[in-house]
Amino acid sequence: MTRKTPRRMIEETIRVDHAGEYGAKRIYAGQLAVLRGTRWEPLIQHMQDQEQVHLDTFSRLIAERRVRPTALLPIWHVAGFALGAATALLGHRAAMACTVAVEEAIDEHYQAQEAALGEDEAPLRAHIVQFRAEELEHRDTGLEHEAELTPGYRLLSSAIKAGCKVAIKVSEKI
Repeated sequence: MTRKTPRRMIEETIRVDHAGEYGAKRIYAGQLAVLRGTRWEPLIQHMQDQEQVHLDTFSRLIAERRVRPTALLPIWHVAGFALGAATALLGHRAAMACTVAVEEAIDEHYQAQEAALGEDEAPLRAHIVQFRAEELEHRDTGLEHEAELTPGYRLLSSAIKAGCKVAIKVSEKI
């Protein structure tokens, strides 16, 4: 197996983080499509607004660092929205369970990136540290709003986390 060059590692980091933040924004869009006008709307809107800031940052880095975005964005566009809408259709608890599962997968992902980035990438690492903290805030919000009371929570959570991990791996490369 060949070792990744620093440039390739940075390209994969920016590409996958851009894809992930895009997918997260679409998940919240799907949840909002179902839960708009309910008491859950402001909470979900707040999380989506934070994801938009993350996405804007990685979109800027894609352009500045001349990184090719993932070719899978059209899939994440549909899949993210569908996941958000489907879980919201099951109720607010399932929507929160989706949030918890996604954010736990992202926490692991961002934690590994933070550890792998050298001092020469301090600005990128700072973004990841900040965004990871906000993703953990989203996870905590989901837990505070009864995510774990979703019927089939463990199964739903495991399936969503597995999907996220696959999406992360393929988005780094493709």
